[in-house]
Amino acid sequence: MDVQIALGSDIAMAFDECTEYPADRERARRSLDVTLRWAERSKRHFDAHKHERPWGEGFEGKAPNLFGIVQGGMYKDLRRESAERLVEMDFPGYAIGGLSVGEPRELTREIIAETLPHLPADKPRYVMGVGYPDEIAEYAAMGVDMMDCVLPTRAARHGLLFTSEGRVNIKNKKYAEDQGPLDPACGCMVCRRYSRAYLRHLMTAQEPLAAVLNTLHNLAFYLDTMRKVRGLAVQADAASQPI
Repeated sequence: MDVQIALGSDIAMAFDECTEYPADRERARRSLDVTLRWAERSKRHFDAHKHERPWGEGFEGKAPNLFGIVQGGMYKDLRRESAERLVEMDFPGYAIGGLSVGEPRELTREIIAETLPHLPADKPRYVMGVGYPDEIAEYAAMGVDMMDCVLPTRAARHGLLFTSEGRVNIKNKKYAEDQGPLDPACGCMVCRRYSRAYLRHLMTAQEPLAAVLNTLHNLAFYLDTMRKVRGLAVQADAASQPI
C-alpha cells in the first residue's frame, strides 16, 4: 500500500491472490479467505496514509482511491460472498479479478454476470484482464465500467491485428502484395500511411518498427471501440429520459 501511495496513481488496488484455473473448491475457499483478510488490512492502512503523497505542490488533498478485488475462483457462491463482504468494507470501487486465467470465455461471462448485481451500481465496477473488442462491448452492456488488458499490445507484437473486418494475422503470405490499408474504416496513422504488404514485410524481416506500428493500430482500434460503447451508452441514456 505504501508503494501505491508513493506512486501517486488515481486508482490503487487492494492486495489479493489470483486463483489459478482450474482450482478445486477447497483451494478457492482458502484463497478467498486470504484475499478478504488482505483487503481489510489493505484498506485500513491505505485510509490511514493515503494523504501522504510525496508529490509536491498542486496535489494537496487529491487522495487516491483504493478498489477491492472480488475473487472466489469459478464458484458463484464464493464470488457472491466475496462481493458482499467487500461492499461491507465500503471501498470507493470494486474489481472482479481472477478471470482470463484459462477458463472458457462463456464461464468468464457467467462469473461476471453473477458478480455484478452484488456490487453497487453507483460505484465503479472494473473487470480485470479482459479482453477482445467484442467482449469489451458485451461487458460494458452488462454494466461493467472499466476494463484493462495486455491483449492489444501483446497481440500486436505477434502480428495479430484487430480491424473492422475481423482479426488479421499480418504474417500470412496472402498480404505479401496487398497494397491496401490494414483497415479501410480506420483513421489511425498506420492505416493512413502504410499498406498491409509493408506491415507484413516488417514482421517477416523482424524489424522492431513492426511491433510499434502494430501496437499503434491496435490501441487506436480499442480506443475507437470504447468511443462507440460510450456513444451507445449516451444514446440509451437519452432515450430513457422523459420528454
